[in-house]
Amino acid sequence: MNNRTEGRRPRRKRKWTTQRKNLHIATWEGVPSTIFQVLLQGQFLTGFLLYLGATSGEIGLVLALTTLVNIGQIAVAFFIQKLESRKWALVLFIGLQRVLWVSTGLVPFLFPKPYWVTAFIGLYALAFIVNTAGGMLWSSVISDLVPPRVRGRYFGIRNTMLNALGSIVVYAGGIVLDMYPGGKGFLIIYIVVWIFAALNIAVFLFYPDVHFEKSDESKFLPMLKKPLQDSLFIKSTLFLSLWLLLQNVTVPLYSYVMLQLMDINYRTLSLLNVTQTVFMMASFYFWGNLNARYSNKRLLFWTLPIIAVSSLIWGLLSVLPTLAVLLTAHVVFGVGVGGFNQLAFNFIIGDTPKKERPMYMATYAALTGVAAFFGPLLGGKIYEWIAGWPHSIQVYGLQLVVGGLMLVLIVLIGRRVLRDY
Repeated sequence: MNNRTEGRRPRRKRKWTTQRKNLHIATWEGVPSTIFQVLLQGQFLTGFLLYLGATSGEIGLVLALTTLVNIGQIAVAFFIQKLESRKWALVLFIGLQRVLWVSTGLVPFLFPKPYWVTAFIGLYALAFIVNTAGGMLWSSVISDLVPPRVRGRYFGIRNTMLNALGSIVVYAGGIVLDMYPGGKGFLIIYIVVWIFAALNIAVFLFYPDVHFEKSDESKFLPMLKKPLQDSLFIKSTLFLSLWLLLQNVTVPLYSYVMLQLMDINYRTLSLLNVTQTVFMMASFYFWGNLNARYSNKRLLFWTLPIIAVSSLIWGLLSVLPTLAVLLTAHVVFGVGVGGFNQLAFNFIIGDTPKKERPMYMATYAALTGVAAFFGPLLGGKIYEWIAGWPHSIQVYGLQLVVGGLMLVLIVLIGRRVLRDY
C-alpha cells in the first residue's frame, strides 16, 4: 500500500445542518428572481414603455410608483405581528405580486393600442402595492434566517453571485432586442420572464418558517413611535430620503436619455449596465472589508461623493468621446451605489433593535420611498419641459445640476448626520 495514502486522513463531509440548508434555499431562490426581475427593470422596462408609446413623464411615473407604495409597509409591519406563520403569507403575497408584474407583458394582446400605457400602469401599480406586503415579509424572514455572525459574508457572496448572473441576463436580453426589435423581441423576453417567475414562486414553497421574535408593543402607535423617537435613526433616514430624491431625478431615467435622446442601441446599453454591475460586485468586497473597521453610517457617507461625481462625469460628453464618458460614469456609479445599497441594508438590519426591526424597516422604506417617488416623477417632467432646448442640455444638463446639488447636500448636512457618535 502507498505510504502517502496511509498517512492521509479521510476527509470529513461537512454536516448538512438545517441552517446551511435554509441559507442554500435562500440563495437559490435568488436565481430565478434575479433573471425575471432584471428583464422587467431598467433598460427593458424603459424600452417596453417606449414601445407601448409612453412619454418621458409617463416613464417617470412608472419608475416612481415602486417607491411610493412602500409607505404601506408601515401597516404591514404592524399586521405581521399578528401572524402565527410568516411563511404562507410570504408565499401568497410574493406569488400574487409575481403574477401581476409579469402580466404587464399581456397588455398588447388584451387592450386596444390607445390604452396600452394606462393598462400597463394599472397592472404595474397593483403588483407593487401587493409587493409592500411581500417585500416586508421577505426582509423580516431573511433577517431572522441569516445569523448575525455570517450576515456580512453571506450577503456579500449572495449579492456577488446574483449580480454576476444579472449581468449575463442583461447582456443576453440586449442582444435579443437588437436582433428582434419591437414587439417580437419583447414577446421573447416575456416568455422567459413567465418561466422564471413561476420557478421563483415554486422555490418559495421550500422556505423555512423561522421563529419570529415579536415586538414588545401590541398597539400600532406605540410600535410606530419606537423608530420615530430614535433620533439617530430618524435623522439618518430623513437625510438619506432627501439624497434619494435627488439621485432619482436622473438615475432611473439614464436609459431613457441613452435610448431616446442619444440613439444608443440595446447591446451597447447592456454592456454599460453589465460594466456597472461588475464594478458594483467588486465594490462589495471593498466595502465589506472596510465595514470590518468602520461603522455603517461612516461608510455610507463615504459612498455619497462617489455617486455625486458619477453624475458630474456626464458633463464630459461635451469634450470627450461618448462611449468613454458613459463607461466611466457607469463604473463610478457602480462602485458608489454598490456600497450605498449594501451599507444602507446593513444599517437597517444591523443597527436596529431586533424585536422592533419590522417597524424600523417599514419606516425607512416609507420615508425613503415617498422621497424617491418624486425623483423620477420630477425628472420625467423636466425632460418634457426641456424638449425644445439644445440637445446637449437635454442629454447631460440635468445630471450636472443634480451632481452639484448632491455635493452641496453632502457638505451642509451629510457630514453632520452620518457621523459616528
